[in-house]
Amino acid sequence: MASKTYGIDFGTSTIKICRKGQGIVLNERNVIAIADRDRIIASGDEAYEMYEKAPANIKVTYPVRSGVIADVGNMMALLSQFMYKISGLKKPGSADYIVATPTDITEVERRSFYDLIASSNIKSGHIKIVEKPIADALGAGLDIMTARGVMVVDIGADTTEVSILSLGGIVLSKLIPVGGNKLDEAIKGIVKRQYNLYIGDKTAENVKKKLACALPSLKASVKVYGRDVVNGLPTETEISSKTVYEAISEYLYTIIDAIRIILERTPPEISSDIIDSGIYITGGSARIFGLDELLHKETDLKINICENPAETVALGLGRIMEESRLNSLADVLKPKMLTN
Repeated sequence: MASKTYGIDFGTSTIKICRKGQGIVLNERNVIAIADRDRIIASGDEAYEMYEKAPANIKVTYPVRSGVIADVGNMMALLSQFMYKISGLKKPGSADYIVATPTDITEVERRSFYDLIASSNIKSGHIKIVEKPIADALGAGLDIMTARGVMVVDIGADTTEVSILSLGGIVLSKLIPVGGNKLDEAIKGIVKRQYNLYIGDKTAENVKKKLACALPSLKASVKVYGRDVVNGLPTETEISSKTVYEAISEYLYTIIDAIRIILERTPPEISSDIIDSGIYITGGSARIFGLDELLHKETDLKINICENPAETVALGLGRIMEESRLNSLADVLKPKMLTN
């Protein structure tokens, strides 16, 4: 039995690793920079600084897409880099791992998380899998082991997962391909159309953080820099919060539609619990200004924006490691040759 246990949230945008007894020990961008196809030159936040700025021989990439591993080789290399960084050793000792995975994925995609750790050059003991909505709810401070139902909406980078939980399991769940990155793309598109200006992903994300509002009431603006569509020269312009609202409102209502679908399918007894406790919102985009007001207006339910919403999954993994009554929520996976 390994003496150390780590919980990993392989987010599309960021990776968070917590260690039993220490809490979150790493929270960095899930990005890797590779030069000349095979030489790793940077990882995490350092690699993100190179994003959209690197020359042709340096590829800066996200190994995770829509919550699942899209590039196993790069993710394996990135995980090794992070584990070396956490341990401070050239070769980290053996450890147990708990990994959070989305609910609405295939068994092959789920097993890829196990295979990633088992096949890497870090020593691993037991590898357990827990469904992300369960860890998310625990990290939000909710008690999901009772018969009282709770509703959690996790607005991530590429996806939003709407879940109903009760008695330590998932009653209903719906995963939709809408998240923070879709909002960034929408902002880039509207800036190009209305201002004849090309802006990068980083700039769009920064505009979202400063101006995104779920209601048209916010009056603010920010200067952005980009490339003029007509003459190709660098230029600056001022973007208004009204423009950003026009760009993202459609996607916010897509999330609302997913919430309504789940609410319509929720058993009546659980519905009464949700009326009492409300909906819990997590994920990086939970911080959008006025989101709680919009969701309350459209659902007539109490809306709870969780504290540290981007870290709730990792915090939930920490609870599973620390509290013995929650250990059963994580399933042990075995090597393929032992499952036949």
